[in-house]
Amino acid sequence: MEKVRATAGDTSWFIHDRFGLFIHWGLYALGARHEWVKHNEQIPDDRYDSYFRHFDPDLYNPELWAKAAAQAGMKYFVVTTKHHEGFCLWDTKLTDYKAPNTPTHRDLLNPMVKAFRDQNLRVGFYHSLIDWHHPHYVIDPHIGPYRNQPDRAQMNKGRDQAKYAKYLHGQVRELLTKFGRVDILWLDFSYPKADGSGKGRKDWQSEKLYALIRKLSPKVILNDRLDLPDKFDVKTPEQIQPLEWVRVNGQRVVWEACQTFSGSWGYHRDEASWKSVEQLVQMLIDSVSKGGNLLLNVGPTGRGEFDQRALDRLAGMGAWMQRHSRSIYGCTQAPDEFKAPQDCRLTYNPQTKRIYVHVFAWPFKHLHLEGFAGKVEYAQLLNDASELSLQGMDEWHLSQLGSQLRQRMKTTLTLTLPIQKPPTTVPVIELFLKK
Repeated sequence: MEKVRATAGDTSWFIHDRFGLFIHWGLYALGARHEWVKHNEQIPDDRYDSYFRHFDPDLYNPELWAKAAAQAGMKYFVVTTKHHEGFCLWDTKLTDYKAPNTPTHRDLLNPMVKAFRDQNLRVGFYHSLIDWHHPHYVIDPHIGPYRNQPDRAQMNKGRDQAKYAKYLHGQVRELLTKFGRVDILWLDFSYPKADGSGKGRKDWQSEKLYALIRKLSPKVILNDRLDLPDKFDVKTPEQIQPLEWVRVNGQRVVWEACQTFSGSWGYHRDEASWKSVEQLVQMLIDSVSKGGNLLLNVGPTGRGEFDQRALDRLAGMGAWMQRHSRSIYGCTQAPDEFKAPQDCRLTYNPQTKRIYVHVFAWPFKHLHLEGFAGKVEYAQLLNDASELSLQGMDEWHLSQLGSQLRQRMKTTLTLTLPIQKPPTTVPVIELFLKK
């Protein structure tokens, strides 16, 4: 197998577990119309603070969240400790803009970490580099509620980005020292511009921050958004599915697609473009078939619940994972010699030497696997362990093919399938390779 770029953080468990839960939760849940609502609608602080004064998630039960994630087959979670709005879920000592000072009067992060650990999920923290609330965060013309203000220069008088960077570093220190082992740190995001009007490594003091992270937590998995091209563990394509294994400078890297159920990360009451369970399962399979992970997002409501649309999809994915998880956990892209048939994805477990054929569109009677002839010992449907015949097409049926196609069939393994698609979201065929 082609070598993957080495990482400073411990990604050994990450590339085994493959499937995680992203949680975007903050004051924007009350707006219920996108986590960027403050930016999108250019809402000033005095109006946005109405969410702070009314934030009271009285139905918050992180044990239920953790159980829903575990039952879906997820093995880790990443939660927004602070999003771009600047609001913090934990009892940070560095700002008053935090959950304990809202009507909920409590730290929301500690019980969440405990609940997910109790379900044997690993812990990840998303922390925004951006902060539209901090008094020393310099307002720029690209991002934030005041980006179009004609008096932006006047508003920036007295602001000191270096003081904000010190605050940012202090909060990262808290997150990495007050919650036990943190497995993932997801920092978001840099947007440098050639004219210096954006924000990047100098604004965050990224080199210094990176050194702090590695000192406090040498094995934490760090994402790729500090504007330090060589100092990352995992690449994070967002809201897209890569066409192939993600590479940097020609070399394969550890990667993870981060995706939403709908078009929003935060709770969006009226957003209607929700993906089906089938789409979501296919997205997970597609990621693993290219050597990647899937981090799938839920935006809890302002009362602290996963809404029913999210719960239904998590349950649907869990039902599929219950019988098909071994085609996901510990799996990666199949060796190049094996080609996926049309409308299929392959995953491969290098420890067990098994290949999994995920069939997105159920074919009629036969599935042709080029490059597999003579290499498979046994085949079965994964959902019920029912045997599939390796006999393939008989001489009479082969005689009806053209000579060129018959030649191709010499390296092709043909499986005989049941006419009806198995009763599962995405059927999987498990192939036991010859030792």
